[in-house]
Amino acid sequence: MPGSQDMFDAIVMEGYEEGSSLGMIEGRQYGMLHGAKIGSEIGCYQGFAFAWRCLLHGWATEKDSKEMKVLESLIGMIQKFPYDDPTYDKLHEDLDRIRGKFKQLCSLLNIQPDFKISAEGSRLSS
Repeated sequence: MPGSQDMFDAIVMEGYEEGSSLGMIEGRQYGMLHGAKIGSEIGCYQGFAFAWRCLLHGWATEKDSKEMKVLESLIGMIQKFPYDDPTYDKLHEDLDRIRGKFKQLCSLLNIQPDFKISAEGSRLSS
């Protein structure tokens, strides 16, 4: 039956187009949410680093030089992070490096922060 094949093809194409449209909408929403979480996390690290740079700058001794080097390295990594390029192929690798540098800095400063992401936003607590 040639007519039934045309009808079947039309139904399949309609379903495909509707699914593609819904997939784009859901994908965009997921991407915005995930991007916001990453931005919030990096923003917390940046605020933490700037606060500690101010604290250490006035009180830094030669003993604190390693902390300052790691701190400046973290700030540099954050400033070079590609916020506006979601297609950057090493985005997750760079994010992992920032997280590692943050943990290293916390260890040197002898603090144990707890990074939390919630509906209200992200925050660091110690």
